[in-house]
Parts: sequence; structure tokens; C-alpha cells
Amino acid sequence: MAVLGCFLVTACSGGGGGDERSGQEILDEANKTMAGLTSVTVEGTTTNPEGKGFTARITTDLHSRCSTKTTWNWNGAALEQIRIGRTDYVRPNRAYIEWWSDKSMDGDQDRWVKTPASKAEPGDGLADCPRDFSSFGTAKRGEPTEVDGTPAISVIVTDKAVRTGKYTFYVATEGKPYLLKVVYRGTDFHTTTTYSGFGKPLNVKPPEDVLDAEALARHDASGPIRSSAGS
Repeated sequence: MAVLGCFLVTACSGGGGGDERSGQEILDEANKTMAGLTSVTVEGTTTNPEGKGFTARITTDLHSRCSTKTTWNWNGAALEQIRIGRTDYVRPNRAYIEWWSDKSMDGDQDRWVKTPASKAEPGDGLADCPRDFSSFGTAKRGEPTEVDGTPAISVIVTDKAVRTGKYTFYVATEGKPYLLKVVYRGTDFHTTTTYSGFGKPLNVKPPEDVLDAEALARHDASGPIRSSAGS
């Protein structure tokens, strides 16, 4: 699970005809551009050498409002999360609950659970809304290319702390120098991360049918369980 946050890291920038910037300069400019966004969608897929992995997608205002969904390809598990300020709304599916509890359950699971964001812990699969757009390692300018039809420049990054592989960043060279894609190839795992929805309006709001985890914890086990609507 520690790798879950891995695909969500990073930064980059562009270069076109007559552009003599170094790889580091391209990355620094892209980092600054990405950090200044009001919203962005990040989607990544990570797989290990056996083909097992997960796909995660987050749409965020880079501060305190975001929605995420992570799915695992080898067991059908899925975890959805909406974070608004200090509150998380979490919806694991049946396969996820059985995976982490190591117990079987009857019926489907489609209920949202409300819990304080402060209860989130590293490794529990929940995401923070801020993204870290900062440079690392040694950057080498690559070749001009395209990402889904958008002109871009590649930047190859190696890091002494990551001895098993390398990163390739792709930065837009037309318009603003957005980071478009990051690819990591290593002996341990492969990750492809894409960026889109730059600065688009964010439609993140609480779900309508919610169970309050703290209220459930306080409630007597034999008492009635009530749900709240979008609170």
C-alpha cells in the first residue's frame, strides 16, 4: 500500500524550437505551473513484474477538497474517498472489506462512511488533497514528442535514492508548461501517471446517504443505526 502514494508525486515543463533550457529548468518551470493550479485530475496505473497492481484517480483543488477512487486488478477491490476540509467520506466495496478484514461478508457494500480526516493514517489507502510538485534527482533533457496529440518535451530523471529504475516526465511545449505524463520503469514496478483537467471547475460534494463512523462507535451495539444525508 505504501506505493499507493507514489504515482501521485512530481512535476515538469516544456520546450520547443529554439528552446535551450536544461532538463532541470524545464522541470522547475513545470513544477511552478502545476503548483499554481486551482484544480487538476491525476490518474495512474502501477503494476509489479507479476502483473498485479492498481489504478488510482484523484481530482483535487490541491488544498482541502478532492475525490479519489482506487481499484486493484487482482482481487476486484475498490476504495472511493471524498475529502472536504476535515471530513472524509469513504466507500470501500465488498472485495476491499474482505481483503483487509480477512473475513467474508454477505451482500453488496455501497454505503458511504463519514469519518474525520485526522483519523487517516499512512498505508490505509486514503489520499491527501495537496500534491507535491517538486524536483528531485538528476534531470536530463530528452527529445520532443507528443502526449495524446499535445506537443511535449521529455525529461529523464534518475535518483540515487531510486536505484532500480528511472522516471520520464513529459511537459507541454505549447501553451502553459503543464506536466502531462510521468512514466516510471523499474525492476520493482512500473507506473504511468497522467495529468488533465487543469484549472477546471471542481464538482466535489458530500454523498447523500452516509453513515457516521464516530456516532456508530459511540452507539450501543443493540441500538438503531441512523444515516445522514450529505452532512
